[in-house]
Amino acid sequence: MDNDSLQQATSHSDPEMCRVLEDLLSRDEDITARAVARLHPRINAASSITRSVERSRMLAQYQERQAEFRRWRGRPGKLSGVAAASALADRDMRIAELESQVALLTASHVAMIRAVGELGGFSKWAQFYESYSGSRDRLVQLGALPEATVESLPQRRPK
Repeated sequence: MDNDSLQQATSHSDPEMCRVLEDLLSRDEDITARAVARLHPRINAASSITRSVERSRMLAQYQERQAEFRRWRGRPGKLSGVAAASALADRDMRIAELESQVALLTASHVAMIRAVGELGGFSKWAQFYESYSGSRDRLVQLGALPEATVESLPQRRPK
């Protein structure tokens, strides 16, 4: 059910409850039966909402919408200014770290393509990275270099 049809369906049964729910949703305050009862002009107890099938269904629909909005926004509920600034700074640091990893992996792939282009295979690639041990170590940390144990195959006996 989309927002308009939800509002139309609920506004006929209890327009005041619909207004309270919309207000809580727009302010991103937790939508609970107690919060609605506290703000509703005629409902005094949360049980008046939870015992009514219609009101309980309406409450559940708005709680679902709020959960969806919060998932979409990527943050759990209201954050203080300090917490929001901290979360934003953490995300900025993570973005910078990921951008650095992408640049490193791009350079690595370019180098591998060049090495293969010269038909020197792995030896050319390893030779290129000899002077870039820091980059090579970082590629290992990122899991961008394959790891394998090479074992000799047993010699076949002639028939």
